[in-house]
Amino acid sequence: MNTRYAPLFEGVQLPNGVELKNKFVLAPLTHVSSNDDGTPTDAEIEYMRKRSNGVGLALTAATNVTDLGKAFPGQPSIVRDSDIEEQRKIADAMKANGAKAIMQIHHGGVQALPSQTATGESAGPSAITMQSFGEPEPHDAREITPEEIDETIKAFGEATRRAIEAGFDGVEIHGANHYIIHQFVSPYFNKRTDKWGEDRYLFAMEVVDEVVKTVKEHGNPDFIIGYRFSPEEPQTPGIDMEITETLIGKLVEKPLDYLHVSLFDVHSTTRDGKYVGIERIELLHKWIGGRMPLIGIGSIFTPDQALEAVESGNVDLLGLGRALLLDPDFVNKIEDGKEEEITNVFDPERADKHELTEPLWEQFYKGFYPVPRKDQ
Repeated sequence: MNTRYAPLFEGVQLPNGVELKNKFVLAPLTHVSSNDDGTPTDAEIEYMRKRSNGVGLALTAATNVTDLGKAFPGQPSIVRDSDIEEQRKIADAMKANGAKAIMQIHHGGVQALPSQTATGESAGPSAITMQSFGEPEPHDAREITPEEIDETIKAFGEATRRAIEAGFDGVEIHGANHYIIHQFVSPYFNKRTDKWGEDRYLFAMEVVDEVVKTVKEHGNPDFIIGYRFSPEEPQTPGIDMEITETLIGKLVEKPLDYLHVSLFDVHSTTRDGKYVGIERIELLHKWIGGRMPLIGIGSIFTPDQALEAVESGNVDLLGLGRALLLDPDFVNKIEDGKEEEITNVFDPERADKHELTEPLWEQFYKGFYPVPRKDQ
């Protein structure tokens, strides 16, 4: 290995004492490759095995926790106990080469697809008309009831128990990308007048507390709990960096092992408000104050870009998404001193289709994941 890249392979200790072998993280990418019932296909298992090879921490695709929460065709499921043994195949594949396997637990909220949910509807903090993943036309989502809110919080706990029983090393609570936890925090999506609207952070904190309680009851001290969030949204009024500052202040008081920011570009700057123009990752790292590692992600396609992000001092762990889709051996090639052989451009003519599942290849081909392309 070129010694200049050695910092990328330094171990990272999480607050619970677990040691990660390096700073690389497989990001949780929508692969639309599970069976219709949410069980893994053979192609999905092999895909997860390859993409987890080399990283210290590996995350599944967003895995659905309730019948009302399914947001993608081909989405993994952890809704029922019958899913445990099936998802164990994913956990085993992810851990095969030394990565810590993390299940990302998820509920689509108003972004759930009526065509995919058991009752043909979607629900979230407030009623809204939405156009979600692959929909040709918008759909009307209803307001979720207080009883359903309680059931959803418990569902995140039950999903955690199932992840423990399936052999995962941890869970990541999906509080980003306009899904249900994000929706409750957002003034754009949450216009309720009950306690869930008066305190827009309440739902997120209740979910975290439920997951923590479940781990204490069913897990062990080594079980990892992470939380993913989006720091700003384009809607007005929406989540801004001031809201995120408050959210971070609440999250760092919880017994979490890492926070994971969802960014398209790791160096993106704040859109507006009192922090306008400052790199989001810099602000987040400052607010976390070393209490737990921060996973940074976004537009990292080369070893030098990875090194620059880590050496900035604002990224404790480095999430790789599109880079590992283009080349599952990205990390191993750096470690083996073969960084010049890394594939970082999408080639629509490749015979091996970048070793992607067929549904994910189709998403790439159609441009769902923006990447450098050989044909452009």
